[in-house]
Amino acid sequence: MDGQIWTIHTLPLWFLVFSLFLPRLALLVYWADGHALPFHVSGWIPLIGAVVLPRILLLYLIYMDQGMGFWFVVHLIAALVILASVGRYQTRGRMERQRAIV
Repeated sequence: MDGQIWTIHTLPLWFLVFSLFLPRLALLVYWADGHALPFHVSGWIPLIGAVVLPRILLLYLIYMDQGMGFWFVVHLIAALVILASVGRYQTRGRMERQRAIV
């Protein structure tokens, strides 16, 4: 049985590209247009997810729409790169503060 029968394919291309660079703003525009309804993302949990962890919500939306396709992998790589760079930035800042103290 093919896993592609569960996909919806309703996410527009502008959303997929725009959300790579500005995920919170893309989610806000997508939600304000009323296009998030096929995914049943209403209530407080998606709102909190969009504010706190927008990349995770994007991965969920893309997975529900297209499965583990090209755009899911692209957004997963972007999320991992951003997660790795945040950790590196915090470590570098901590090391610079320690040098300033000594």
